[in-house]
Amino acid sequence: LLQNLSQTPVLRELLKEAKMPDMTIKIESPELSMEPQLIKLDQPGPLTLALYQFLTEMQETKKGVVTPKELFAQVCKKAIRFKGYQQQDSQELLRYLLDGMRAEE
Repeated sequence: LLQNLSQTPVLRELLKEAKMPDMTIKIESPELSMEPQLIKLDQPGPLTLALYQFLTEMQETKKGVVTPKELFAQVCKKAIRFKGYQQQDSQELLRYLLDGMRAEE
């Protein structure tokens, strides 16, 4: 799941811009043939920053292993059901991750 997110260029660029407070960004998607979107971003929250940091580490690391410790801790703060390292559905994790980021807006 996180490997797929790390290979989404639009998401990586958006998160790079989002880490700057009070930023307005322009999203263009020639593949989707839609009008450019202007989005004003507030100060990013801890979950958004943790996702940005993790995806950046995945892209830049020379090591073979990157652990999402801080990202997981931030997700657990939003959804305590993930504490305890029990097996969970990746689709649920994605939903809580994205919902948590949206709540930080």
